[in-house]
Amino acid sequence: MYLFEHGFIRKIPLTHPAFAAASNRLTIDLGALADNWRKMGRLSGKAPAAAVLKADAYGIGIEPAAETLYAAGARDFFVANAEEGADLRPFVPDGRIYILAGMWPGNEQLFFDNDLVPIINSEEQLSLFMSAISQHGDHPCALHVDTGMNRLGLTVAEALALANDPVRPASFSPVLIMSHLACADDQSHPLNRRQLEAFRTVTQAYDGVNASLANSAGVHLGPEFHFDLTRPGIAVYGGEAVNGMANPMKPVVTAEARIIQVRSVRSGETASYGASAQFSRDSRVAIVAVGYADGYHRSVSGGGVALRQATPSGAFGFLHGRKVPHLGRVTMDISLFDVTDLPENAVRAGDYIELFGNNVAVDDVARAGGTIGYEMLTSLGHRYERDYIEAE
Repeated sequence: MYLFEHGFIRKIPLTHPAFAAASNRLTIDLGALADNWRKMGRLSGKAPAAAVLKADAYGIGIEPAAETLYAAGARDFFVANAEEGADLRPFVPDGRIYILAGMWPGNEQLFFDNDLVPIINSEEQLSLFMSAISQHGDHPCALHVDTGMNRLGLTVAEALALANDPVRPASFSPVLIMSHLACADDQSHPLNRRQLEAFRTVTQAYDGVNASLANSAGVHLGPEFHFDLTRPGIAVYGGEAVNGMANPMKPVVTAEARIIQVRSVRSGETASYGASAQFSRDSRVAIVAVGYADGYHRSVSGGGVALRQATPSGAFGFLHGRKVPHLGRVTMDISLFDVTDLPENAVRAGDYIELFGNNVAVDDVARAGGTIGYEMLTSLGHRYERDYIEAE
């Protein structure tokens, strides 16, 4: 196993003291990360798969994720902003780094110093980019076209007008045309086809320029959506990409927290804020050192949170071979789990309970909280001790 410490990954024994003693800990399987990326690459057919590393690589750490995916063969990378791109550059020396938020006044030099590719999302950004390269010299860019999501990007009409503009500067020569699918997780949604047709119209106007449309879910829509580059994100990190489809990806992150105390509670008593856990039998409760300050959201309490009806049962943990239900309300640092159905002497203070990982899917926990796996992963707090299993 490997430990990420002070900006370096170093090999450690499985009994590394800090990890063994931590209140909260994450085990991050870099081998699973690489395997998931390769799988998405195979599903992408002739189109290579990029690596999406925004938000500190979905919470797992940009350095180990970048080095792993670069070693696996990734050469195209997407991050949210120029600061993330500058952090990424040392780990992907000859990779092409695309910046989704594009260029803004004052951060132009970050793009030139770190060889970052701004994604042009608006006519204002196009004007800024053209002004910047008039002083700096030619620099690659990508063009984002909104085909139906109504978020970032030039409209289709604006993109076509730009393509056909006879006075368009020769120095504006995008290396990529891209758009983003709004409903790819619902494979039957009619907007998928409408966006595809709109995107085709634009790519035909930019003949010879590579094109990218498919995110993780879009890859599963089939070859028509793959174009020249796919951009799988959540699937690479082990999350679900398509609604109603069994998740074929390997779990990458296992989150655990230590049991501080095991309490005995009598039938008729209550526990947690608002007396939200009510006991109809004599029970045993594990008091666990994790809460919403660690990204274990209050909403995963289920029915224990007032006014919330989405998933009354709440989340489950995993301990000694079986799932155990969460009780009451998640608080800042503490959560409760019902361990009554485990053998009486099986659960002890100091044991670790799995919050999500190999036995409890991160997306199942997310659903209990009315959210998605993306948010669970990117919300992981700084109190976790992290261990990295090296990719072969």
